[in-house]
Amino acid sequence: MNERAILESLQAGEIDLETAISKLKGYEDLGHSRVDINREERNGAAEVIYGEGKTAEQIEAIMRSMQKLEQNILVTRLDLEKAEILNSSFPEAEYCETTRLLRLQLSTPKLTSSKIAIICAGTSDISVAEEARQTAEFYGNAVETVYDAGVAGLHRLLASLEIIRSCRVVIVVAGMEGALPSVVGGLVDAPVIAVPTSVGYGSSFEGLSALLGMLNTCASGVSVVNIDNGFGAGFLANRINRL
Repeated sequence: MNERAILESLQAGEIDLETAISKLKGYEDLGHSRVDINREERNGAAEVIYGEGKTAEQIEAIMRSMQKLEQNILVTRLDLEKAEILNSSFPEAEYCETTRLLRLQLSTPKLTSSKIAIICAGTSDISVAEEARQTAEFYGNAVETVYDAGVAGLHRLLASLEIIRSCRVVIVVAGMEGALPSVVGGLVDAPVIAVPTSVGYGSSFEGLSALLGMLNTCASGVSVVNIDNGFGAGFLANRINRL
């Protein structure tokens, strides 16, 4: 929104003076945080709140700032104790303890016609895969899931290959040695986003082995996000799916 549009909205009573000043600056200064209220106009998606390390009161203030502008709100890495406090202030918000995501949708995003596939190697990887799924769906993407399809039983992956190939982007979540994205990358023509998880025995080094294995993939068209970063994979998949 340009300066003229902001002033016209102020004159029409659509926004108050405080909001108009914030929009002209591009952020709202809360003291502890400067909320990037113009990010949705620049990047196509509003600011995402990282919950770890913030108090419930700080998160609530940021959410109030975004709510005034009717922006959809996503909070990541939020523990149950803080979520319960926030849910008392925002009863319409949805919290998932497994993924530690809190979602408050004030408007329905434009739905995509193409789909995102999310594959995880084992049941122990599901929490990260679900973080990716819930993030992708928050931004209006249709998602197909194929869970517990690791390389130790490749027939399980091949049984769902038709579904996977019908999707425009593929997210592959795996721990241990992190081999699954390389296998998937050799079977599909869609971009593959690999997500290493911290699942594995001692020599997996809390996901470092999977991360290095994915970075050294021999399959073309595979990109890698950080360890356990389901949100990052879901967000990137949304960007690609909307190109």
